[in-house]
Formats: sequence, structure tokens, C-alpha cells
Amino acid sequence: MPRSDRLVPGPVSPGLPDPLPRGLSELLGASGETLGVALVVPMQGPAGIFGPSCELCAELAVEEVNRAGGVLGRELRLVPVDGGAAPQRVAAEVEALVSAGVVHGVTGWHISSVRQAVAPRIADRVPYVYTALYEGGERTDGVFLTSETPDVQLYPAMRTLARERRLRRWFIVGNDYVWPRRTAEAARRYAARCAARICGESYVPLGTRDFAEVLRRVEHADADAVLMLLVGNDAVRFNRAFARYGLDRTCVRLSTLMDENMLLGSGAAATHGLYSTAGFFASLVTAENLDFHGQYARRFGVDAPPLGSLGESCYEGVLLLAALMERARSLDVRDIGASAEAVCYEGPRGLLRMRRRHMRQRIYLAEARGLEFDVVAQL
Repeated sequence: MPRSDRLVPGPVSPGLPDPLPRGLSELLGASGETLGVALVVPMQGPAGIFGPSCELCAELAVEEVNRAGGVLGRELRLVPVDGGAAPQRVAAEVEALVSAGVVHGVTGWHISSVRQAVAPRIADRVPYVYTALYEGGERTDGVFLTSETPDVQLYPAMRTLARERRLRRWFIVGNDYVWPRRTAEAARRYAARCAARICGESYVPLGTRDFAEVLRRVEHADADAVLMLLVGNDAVRFNRAFARYGLDRTCVRLSTLMDENMLLGSGAAATHGLYSTAGFFASLVTAENLDFHGQYARRFGVDAPPLGSLGESCYEGVLLLAALMERARSLDVRDIGASAEAVCYEGPRGLLRMRRRHMRQRIYLAEARGLEFDVVAQL
């Protein structure tokens, strides 16, 4: 099970959570024998729907790395941090862990507002592998990125759907923070390249439950496609409301953030005409993915949270962090940055190589078929 439960309170360093997360007290007493990794994943809020699968996938990767001898001869140990808390609170907890020497690296899936709070507080101190798809443009020293950006994910998907479905009028629905807003800026450019246009935009707070006014605006705009930039349970509620309103009969949805957990939460009746684009889908038939499924099922059983692109990204994050340290033969961020362009590794997404601190990978377009994704194209 995910290790987010708490230990008995005890003396802690200033800024560290009290009581301590499971595994942290052991690291405080054995820092020379282990490498601590802060795993920042959502344990609450809209993104909490896929937090458990993120934790399990990261744990699976740590166990794999440790079986192979660890990193620089030391065993990896995860220290969970709730990435669903307020961004500055998350940043303060991560900074305290780094300052105390408890963690030697940071990874995990969390929204861009959290990344923007964390990155400057640990820059040049420890490597930070961010695993969420994001808006692009991250330049902070020591930050490395495993997932998709709009230029390689959203633009090819919009272009393909414009060609195959003749979509010309896009309406953007997003949460009101940096990732949806910045991605929407890119979508406006992409729409023009596809002989289409953005006919409306609506942004809602994280945790929104009522989408009635948004759906009325979509209908009145006569949109034939909706670009969904909603997180976790917000996307689930939007999908259900969209279908109840009847818009799924006339309007296609495209999401760059829709994994299998969110698809299940939406329900089969709410997924008609729903597309997703990502570097990983659980339904991909590749040798690497089949092996990954087998490892996950053997370790956590058939009742474990479903595998999806967001959880799998945390597996990638641990692998990349280990590869960066091993390639540099150092924990120093400057050494890691100097050798990062030579880093490559194999995982569920196949052979990945780093370029300009981003991992280059294949991107796919999938259409929802009930409660599963059917991959229809490689973009």
C-alpha cells in the first residue's frame, strides 16, 4: 500500500513535518547508507484520484533500482510528500528535507503551481525530476523533465483530429492556474495552423463541482471540439456533466491529462467522443509495457489502482533520477547537469534519451472506448 501514513511524533528538525512520514526516521539514522528521494505526489484535492498509483509506480521503480545495486552503491528510499497541499507548504516541506540532508533528490507528479514553488527553493542543491506533463519553458537549474509538452503532445493531436474529424471550432475549458493558461496560449497558435479557431475559453477553480454555466457557454459557442485542461476529479465531474447535457453527441473532447483512473471515475456513459494524448497508455501493446504490467501485478496484486500515464510517469521519474546520478557518478547538481545530455534509459515507454533536460519519447493519440483507451495513432 502507499506509504502515506504517519509515525509516532518525535523531535524533528525545523521545517520538517511533525509527525514524520514513514521511512523518514530511518533515513535520519542511516543517511550514509541510503539515498533519500522526496516523492511529491497528490494525496488530496482533485489530483488525489491518481496519487495512489503514482506512489506504487515509484515504489516499484525504487525496488527495481535497488535490486540492481542501488545508485552509487547506496539504496534508494522514498520519502512521501503530499503534493496536493498548498504550493508554498509543499515547497517548505521539500526544502526542509533537503536542508536537513534527508533527501538527495526530488521527483513526482504534481501540478505546475507546486513545481514553480519548489524549484527555486532547491535549485543547485539536489536534482529535481518533474514527471507531469506541463506547459513547457522550465529553465531552473537542476530541474529535469520526463513528460510531455504542448509542442510534441497537443499540436500533433489537434492537427490529427482537425484532419480526421474536420474540427474547426475549439472551446477551451481549464482550471485556473499556470498550466491551463499557458497551454491555451499555445492552443490558439496551433488552432490557426490547423485552419481552425478558438471560439471560447472558460477557466474554473481547482475543485469545481458545478459546470452548468461552462456547458452553456460551450453550447452557445457552437463548438465542435473542447480542449479539456482539467485536473483529476474536476475532469471526471466535467465528463459526467458533459454527457448529461448531451454535448457528447455533437462535440469531441480532447484532453492532455486523462489517465485510466480518471476514465474509470468518469464512467462508460460519459466517455463517448473523448480523446487523450500522452506518451503512455496502459493499453499499448509493446514488450516494455507488457513487462511493466506483469511487474506491477505481481508486486501489488489485481486489486491495485489501475496503471495509467500519470502513475507510470513516477516510475519514469525514479529511473531518470537514478540514471542521472549514475551517469555523473556524483550527487552534485552541477556534475549531473554537465552529463545529462548523455543520459538514456529503458522503461515502459521504451528507450528514452535526454535533450535539453527533457526526455524525448513517442506520443500517442487514443480514443476512449467505454472504460478503456484505444490507441488510434502515433503522433
